[in-house]
Amino acid sequence: AAGDRVALYHIAGCGLCRDCRAGYMISCSSPERAAYGWQRDGGHAPFLLAEERTCVPLPDELSFLDGACVACGFGTAFEAVSRAAVSGRDAVLVTGLGPVGLAVGLLAKALGSPLVVGADLAEDRLELALKLDCVDAVVPVDAAAGVALARLSGDGFDVSVDCSGTASGRLLGVESVRRWGRCVLVGEGGRFDVPASEALIHNQLTVIGSWVTSIGRMEELMGLLVRWGLHPESTVTHRFALSEAAEAYALADAGRSGKVALVPSA
Repeated sequence: AAGDRVALYHIAGCGLCRDCRAGYMISCSSPERAAYGWQRDGGHAPFLLAEERTCVPLPDELSFLDGACVACGFGTAFEAVSRAAVSGRDAVLVTGLGPVGLAVGLLAKALGSPLVVGADLAEDRLELALKLDCVDAVVPVDAAAGVALARLSGDGFDVSVDCSGTASGRLLGVESVRRWGRCVLVGEGGRFDVPASEALIHNQLTVIGSWVTSIGRMEELMGLLVRWGLHPESTVTHRFALSEAAEAYALADAGRSGKVALVPSA
């Protein structure tokens, strides 16, 4: 209704296929599937016209920037930790500490993980993850990373979530979990190159591919963020006006900041 505060699930699906019925419009295979700001107008404008079925109520306790961060980054992270069933029993490794990796760390801690460790190539992002309290410890990705991670985890992490989208990041995640551990692949692109028998089969690992989230899980996350007092906006390190979009994208592409946001009054 007029005046309602909402966040948007950023894909409008056909609403009829199996994936849409389950709330995963991201996986809709119909030609009608359209993303806001891509196949249909929206995103980089003061206003957009949205399908009502893609609107998720935004609690008063959350800002519009919180909601914007949930729509993809935190929703994607929540799907990953949910699919891995992260709980207070699990030590979690996050490879790749971009905005999604930061979100995974925050959510894993909120779900009770007693140990969350982040690994990244960029010193700036390692420092940011610690500053934002997204992780308990960080490890630079170098030749000694595996030894450092083993020292922190003991017999290995229970869960690894790769947000780097790189073959090396995925391999590090696989090699750093204990036998019977769970590995979630979130980062886009690249390849998954691991020795199948030694790394996966003999270690009885579960490997999960996770793409964005469902609208139902996104709505669930909204309520949990309020309960936890957690604000996704905390991962935003830079704000730009719409007229500064080119500068914002250049900064984001550099891969050393937190979340970069375009806001009406930067």
